[in-house]
Amino acid sequence: MNTPPTPRFDAREASKWFFRHGHTGWLGLKFTEQGDNWVELELPWREDLLGDRDRPVLASGPIISLMDMASGMAIWQTQGTFRPVATLDLRVDYQRPARERASVKGRVECYRITRSAAFVRGIAYDDDIADPVAHVAGTFMTIGADPRTANPALGGSTGHD
Repeated sequence: MNTPPTPRFDAREASKWFFRHGHTGWLGLKFTEQGDNWVELELPWREDLLGDRDRPVLASGPIISLMDMASGMAIWQTQGTFRPVATLDLRVDYQRPARERASVKGRVECYRITRSAAFVRGIAYDDDIADPVAHVAGTFMTIGADPRTANPALGGSTGHD
C-alpha cells in the first residue's frame, strides 16, 4: 500500500489555523512572508497591548510572543514538517521602543538544526528592518515524538483521560 507523501510545511497555510486559536489568535498575529528557512509575522498595534497607558507603544511581552512564534514557524519551514519544539532560550536584545501606534513585524531565520536542537536569529522592526526594535537569538529543543506515547511507563494515556 502506497502512502501519499506528506505535504511540505507551509507557514502561510499553517498560519490560517495557528492564528485562529489560543494565545497567537488572541494577539492577532498575521502572516506576512516566508522563505526556505525564515518566516515573517506581524503583531498589529492594539491599545490593549500597551506597556504604559501614557505611551501608545506595544509592550515587550507581546513582541516576545511574536518572535517566539516566528521562531517555531521558521524551524518548521526549514524542516519542511511540523514537529513540536520547546523554547530553551530566547534572548531578546531591545534596541529601542516601537514607534507609537505602530505594528511590529518579526522576521526569524532558522540557521542550524541538529538531531535535538534548532537555532534561530531574527529582527523585530516596525518601519524599517535596518532600524530594529530588537534582535533575537534562540535555541529550541526539537521533539521527535511525545515521550509519553513512546514509553507508556512515563505516563502515556490510558484511554480514561
